Amino acid sequence: MTLVIGLDTGGTFTDAALLDAKAGTVLATGKSLTTREDLSIGLSGAISKTLDAFDGDRRDIGLVSLSTTLATNAVVEGVGGRVCLIMIGFDEAALERADLARALGQDPVYFINGGHRADGGQQAPLDKDALITAITSIGKDVSAFAVASHFATRNPGHETEARRLIRDLTGCPVTCSHELSSSLGGPRRALTAILNARLINLLEQLIAATETIMTSQGLDCPLMVVKGDGSLLHSDFARTRPVETVLSGPAASLSGAAFLAGTKTALIADIGGTTTDVAFLQNGAPRLKPDGAFVGGWQTMVEAAEIRTCGLGGDSEVQPISRGRSTGITLGPRRAIPLSILAQSWPEVKTILKAQLDLIVPMATDGRFVIPVMPDGIPSWLTRSEARLAQKALETGPSAIADLAATQLALGAVDRLISRGLLALASFTPTDATHVTGDFTDFDAEAASLGAALMARQKNGFGDPIAENEIHIARMTLAELHRKSALALTDAAFAHDGAGENIASSNSLLADMFTAQPTAQNSDNTQSSFLADNKPKKLVSVSMQLDTSLIALGASAATHYPHIARLMNLDLTVPKHADVAGAVGAAAGSVRQRVMISVTQPTEGKFRVHLPDGPVDLGIMEDALIRARDAAHRLASDRALNAGGTQIDVTLSEDVKLVPLSADRDLFIEALIYATAEGRAA
Repeated sequence: MTLVIGLDTGGTFTDAALLDAKAGTVLATGKSLTTREDLSIGLSGAISKTLDAFDGDRRDIGLVSLSTTLATNAVVEGVGGRVCLIMIGFDEAALERADLARALGQDPVYFINGGHRADGGQQAPLDKDALITAITSIGKDVSAFAVASHFATRNPGHETEARRLIRDLTGCPVTCSHELSSSLGGPRRALTAILNARLINLLEQLIAATETIMTSQGLDCPLMVVKGDGSLLHSDFARTRPVETVLSGPAASLSGAAFLAGTKTALIADIGGTTTDVAFLQNGAPRLKPDGAFVGGWQTMVEAAEIRTCGLGGDSEVQPISRGRSTGITLGPRRAIPLSILAQSWPEVKTILKAQLDLIVPMATDGRFVIPVMPDGIPSWLTRSEARLAQKALETGPSAIADLAATQLALGAVDRLISRGLLALASFTPTDATHVTGDFTDFDAEAASLGAALMARQKNGFGDPIAENEIHIARMTLAELHRKSALALTDAAFAHDGAGENIASSNSLLADMFTAQPTAQNSDNTQSSFLADNKPKKLVSVSMQLDTSLIALGASAATHYPHIARLMNLDLTVPKHADVAGAVGAAAGSVRQRVMISVTQPTEGKFRVHLPDGPVDLGIMEDALIRARDAAHRLASDRALNAGGTQIDVTLSEDVKLVPLSADRDLFIEALIYATAEGRAA
């Protein structure tokens, strides 16, 4: 069948789109609020609205394809389960590489003797006794394990043995680094494995919720999940490799942009609730990032489209700058539920907001609430203080932070529970700001206005209110969102041209191009009027022009991007169905798997083929290359089939590195054999 439902579960909205893939047309769409405490509610709403708008037979729907920004959002916000990292053949110095220590945070790590050399030979036997001691000492106080062994991509034996022991002793999910990337670089593989382990429970909940809704809606067809490169995985395969869905939502949006706008080349910006994703579409497709996806400050080894993701969206947390000589606000990267949305499901929040506003002295916790998100109960690995707060939150439900945590110690525990994804934060956001200005009014404008009033009277470093009134803080918030969005687009353009990272945002002259000061009063009730900045007059001003057009996607694209495009002097397109572009792109995807097999020469006359089951030595270079080609072809084809593909087509490419020693003799360094298998989703 050619009818496909695409789903896109974001931090704020869950979208659905029904496509006739053969005709290339959108037949119906639906949108619902994402319900983090029970994802099936939002999924059911979006699918039901789409099917209600479809006048055909739902039995003709042959596939459901799911993209999500939840994994991306979790990485950007630093949210995820507690994991244990097992480092085999490394010492503690490895934590200082690839930002591994920062990624690990307070989670446990054990260093075990073992690992292999670059040629695949064993550098030391695996210390199984030490490994068993480590596993039993941590027990089930973690949600998952990540294992990274020295040169595991050349010989994965110690990682696979560690996985077997961990599963036998704990039953916990285990991520092995060699399964996520065939590239060298142990600490970065370990980082990628940590992120994967943290995301397993999140993706499992999403897939299970989707399958439940499909059954209830009578959709008897396969479920696929979009990868970060825009291709599809069968849901069973995706369950074990959730990190591959990082940038799933953005990649699907790129496919949706090409489908909806009919444009082959443009700068794409997709604004969601938590993040803004920026990419350059060339000849109808994004280019792949060869060294892995860069998400939320982490350089992973996940093959993905070249997409830049920043923690900036319609639901970005707004916080006052209350220290030092600076004044104003900061946005993100953490997401918060807008007060205007919270009030729809919990109207009592407005009574609390009014009571806080009646207090003479503003508190830092004013206008800030938490909602428990613990469908499986309180995790056993929480500290005593965290467990007490979690229990209190479960008993009381949505709560003002001030009522839940009365001390700095308790506030720290609340913050950690938010970071673990066990509590959801609700506070003033740009979405609330648009309700105050009147640009968007679909939710509760009164709650938004109360939140704005509380935010406006927060104190800056001089002890003065950060804004004059609700409209002033709302315009400040939107001006900052538009400024940072323009900088993100400019940074992406510079990076695309090879100029480096964060060129605009790290240069004060360039950053000031998009800075403006909003007024507290404005007769036309828009955020387009600005006062001159009060900073000392500068003698140098900078302007620039991007040599491209802009396509904006996302539910709030039509609200924000006309302002941003004017700031940047760009031609803007917001296509029809831009608010569900991710769902459209998910429905338009195909299955694709890529494999790399390396061949090295550890000693003269010995050519080593590094296979997933371990290295194989051959005496003739061409024999080794043939073995590698056959293995890569077979492995890519098998993975594409396991990922849910049919009618698989495999293409091979290779990079054989030789150094000429004389006119008739070359020195073999290594060979990299690549196989790409692509097919239709079954």
